[in-house]
Amino acid sequence: MLHYSTYIHRDSKEWVTFVHGAGGSSSIWYKQLRDFKKHFNILLLDLRGHGNSKPNLKDAFSDKYTFDSITDDIVEVIDHEGIQTSHFVGISLGTILIRNLAEKYPQRVSSMVMGGAIMKLNFRSQVLMRLGIIFKSIVPYLWLYKFFAFIIMPKKNHRESRLLFVREAKKLYQKEFIRWFKLTSEINPLLRFFRMVDIKIPTLYIMGEQDYLFLPTIKKIIKTHQASDLFVVPDCGHVVNVEQPIVFNQEVIRYLGGLKS
Repeated sequence: MLHYSTYIHRDSKEWVTFVHGAGGSSSIWYKQLRDFKKHFNILLLDLRGHGNSKPNLKDAFSDKYTFDSITDDIVEVIDHEGIQTSHFVGISLGTILIRNLAEKYPQRVSSMVMGGAIMKLNFRSQVLMRLGIIFKSIVPYLWLYKFFAFIIMPKKNHRESRLLFVREAKKLYQKEFIRWFKLTSEINPLLRFFRMVDIKIPTLYIMGEQDYLFLPTIKKIIKTHQASDLFVVPDCGHVVNVEQPIVFNQEVIRYLGGLKS
């Protein structure tokens, strides 16, 4: 089972589950924990191979990571904790896992908050992925990760996010990185399906205005997905919860509170 932590609210029955992106860990939510604990029960988890979720013996003999298998890791934790429904807050690749969980288990998802959401890989992103596939077994994975981090988060004000993700990525093994990278082979048809289907679960996309790779697609999605809203954070890049935590916390807590009312 994944490594996870829970924080129980004295009165609230609502849960918020935080899902980090590839190469990160639950530690990226440290700027959210204090504010969210005031209102909700909190579940923080480390995806397989990340943070304190070390690869188990079964995974050691299997290279097959799929979005479905990783999604089921998350469901195993919420089942273990007896959490029937939860709000899910994700960042970057974590948003893909949340949307996949909502497709497979919609009754478990009260709402989705998608920070730095990835819903389409543009031409530049696809070129980067192809280069990564070519060089993933040759070039040290940390070089690739630093390169991708700089392409996605290039500006000076993105530096804290870049350093945080690179620091967390250092905890991965080369083989683990390659397993996750192989997920890109199934990402395009999955994202195409997500864009086409309005799942009708309340969804807040919270995106940095400088998230040039992914924001344009989200602006198109909210025009056709009726249950979706978009909040664009000024002067902010891809990792909105780290770069602008005050704005992120205020807007997400306000949004979740509005759903309850």
